[in-house]
Amino acid sequence: MRELFIYYRIDAGSAASALQAAQAMQQGLRDRHPQLAARLWRRPDEPGRSPTHDTPTQQTWMETYSFDGTGVTPELQAEIEEAASVLVPFVVGTRHTEVFVPCAS
Repeated sequence: MRELFIYYRIDAGSAASALQAAQAMQQGLRDRHPQLAARLWRRPDEPGRSPTHDTPTQQTWMETYSFDGTGVTPELQAEIEEAASVLVPFVVGTRHTEVFVPCAS
């Protein structure tokens, strides 16, 4: 069973808009694939700080995807990546996709 872990950085000033876009994107995927579990995470402590303020300038986010039964197929992974194109305006750098499988079932 393949699961996806996708991480990337966003500009902290765009976080509210990025959150709306990411939530809508994941909900659309869940609507098309009812057995898909899609979650969105944010790193709580960020090392990069603004030189004039003690606030992070970027946030690290992670999307996770699992699918009951078969796991995330390569076809579903391609659909997730295509749907994530709505996040391009918010992503700083690139999205990094990691695929994991269970050590034991």
